[in-house]
Amino acid sequence: MQQLAVFSTSAAGGVDEETLTELIRAADITGSDDTQLGNDTITCLANGIAYETAIHIDTNGDTAGNTAGDADTLLSALRPMADAAGIDVNIVPAGGRRKKLLIADMDSTIITSESLDDMAVMAGLEDKVLPVTRRAMNGELDFTAALDERIALFAGQPASLMTDALADASMTAGAQTLVRTMQANGAHCYLISGGFTAITGPIAAACGFDGHHANILDVEDGKLTGTVARPILDGDAKLHFMKHYCAELGLGREQVAAVGDGSNDLAMLSHASFGVAFHGKPSLRQTISMQLNHTDLTGLLYIQGYRQQDFVSG
Repeated sequence: MQQLAVFSTSAAGGVDEETLTELIRAADITGSDDTQLGNDTITCLANGIAYETAIHIDTNGDTAGNTAGDADTLLSALRPMADAAGIDVNIVPAGGRRKKLLIADMDSTIITSESLDDMAVMAGLEDKVLPVTRRAMNGELDFTAALDERIALFAGQPASLMTDALADASMTAGAQTLVRTMQANGAHCYLISGGFTAITGPIAAACGFDGHHANILDVEDGKLTGTVARPILDGDAKLHFMKHYCAELGLGREQVAAVGDGSNDLAMLSHASFGVAFHGKPSLRQTISMQLNHTDLTGLLYIQGYRQQDFVSG
């Protein structure tokens, strides 16, 4: 069975064919009985940034039929050395790579920060809020309970904190290019966040998403009440929306890409054909094998086989 190893980085000139050949040789996997890497046929996706090479898995070998296991073995050999060089490596099927639906998290994914944490800093609540956020995003706390606990601290604070957090938000490199390139190739893209609609709306519009879903903070007389409207949009809800759009668009899970960074993204990433942990929290990286830790969001385009000249931006 043919698969592809995709190597990428955001460091200009951070990867080249010689580096990749050395990585493959050092991993001591070329020429094994069941798996061979085509290091003589390395394809450039973006000069100095992204490359791919074919992996041929012989399903008649000792690990017949266990292609996922083979991919995991290859990753365990390649990824530590690639990480040390600041290079991401992912293994994907050779066919069906370009997806028709993208579901993306917002905080620490499409934007660089956690919007609730930004609000907490502005309100002088960071000592109480930020530690809870870290634990919740790493899966140590129930998402809904942790959200309620943090939002209660904001009771009486001006609702303008949301506007201020939006003004301070920075788009992650490659976010707009990811969305616009996929859309230009027939995909639908949705922003699904455990954050707040006051922020997801403008961010979705700026990126070009087809739509967005998030939580709603309750406001009275221009002040936050310290409560969140029900139902809470949590990890299960993210998966629900993914399945909803699959049904609406007539797509199977094999046509879906998803990207997120926290434990509340686990369900949707596990369900998607290409579920990518983007600079993921430790608990997520332990579970999700497809990862971008050194590449910006254009890395999800390279994984799908897009070349830099295919990108649509601006």
